[in-house]
Amino acid sequence: MSDDAKKPQLGPVLSRRAILAGAAAAPLVAIRTRPARAAEFSYKLATGQSLTQPINTRLNEAIGRIKQASGGRVEIGFFPASQLGSDTDLLTQIRSGGVDFLNIAGSVLSTVAPLAGIANVGFAFSDYDQVWRAMDGDLGQRIAKQIEKTGALVVARPADNTFRQISSFTKPIRNPGDLQGYRIRVPVSPIFTSLFKSLGASPTSINFNELYTALQTHLVDGEENGLVTIEAGKIYEVQKYIAETNHIWDPFYILGNRRSMAALPEDLQALVRKEFDRAAQEQREDTLKLNATLKDQLSAKGITFEKADKDAFRKALSASGFYSEWRGKFGEDNWKALESVVGAMA
Repeated sequence: MSDDAKKPQLGPVLSRRAILAGAAAAPLVAIRTRPARAAEFSYKLATGQSLTQPINTRLNEAIGRIKQASGGRVEIGFFPASQLGSDTDLLTQIRSGGVDFLNIAGSVLSTVAPLAGIANVGFAFSDYDQVWRAMDGDLGQRIAKQIEKTGALVVARPADNTFRQISSFTKPIRNPGDLQGYRIRVPVSPIFTSLFKSLGASPTSINFNELYTALQTHLVDGEENGLVTIEAGKIYEVQKYIAETNHIWDPFYILGNRRSMAALPEDLQALVRKEFDRAAQEQREDTLKLNATLKDQLSAKGITFEKADKDAFRKALSASGFYSEWRGKFGEDNWKALESVVGAMA
């Protein structure tokens, strides 16, 4: 988004409470009505996202609808906010069957399905129109095929883990020079590490459930995330500045364990896919509305927003060989699928 100019005008400011009605109830659990009979299929859905993020609200609603529409045959226990382990732990569990469904960021998923990282190419997407044309089109299909080679199934269209911004504690980040030697937390993802090394920073991969403490103890000076995550994770309590870089867009993938899905009759498989896909679509709208209000909310909590020189960042990445390196890693056909939506990248 120009990226500010391309943000939609949504009229009156919406409160987080209005957008995430009911989301703050803790812990989030599946809707529990007394079934006419015991569940034939008792499954687990895990996420690493904070309790009040829109993705958790919508997934919780989806599992309630699945239980109701299946007549109680499918009951899915809900375990958000890293209750069953870190992102990397959950990636192992979704493939082994330790959990049956998982919401995971594409950036983390790229550690086992490298093509998922192509959505994270620095400064590739300029707005959401480009994002959804790519992810709901040819590029998204290519990514899903590689993910499914890991043993997990993609059971819905991608949800929105938002455009990411750089937050910092010791100084504002406005241009690549401000990142020289800067200790910044990144997710456990090779392309994030590569991007910030290419910009001269000193990136450290840390799981999200350990991020707040790492910032609080100054193990790292800054981090980068979407505004939804920064607010939900209370990152604003341990940071002072946010640079509006939109440097990376990241998807959420809703995955299913292959054996768990295969155990369901075809009608129940279709039901699960339908409801999780609905959850992803609704979460996209929730996040778009929420992003329109969060800048004011975070400013009120003491965060100073900084304008970033995006052209300078792009030029630095190009000069460092970042784009040519990742073009080679992702393959020419996949890179062309990306460029068919976003335009040529140096």
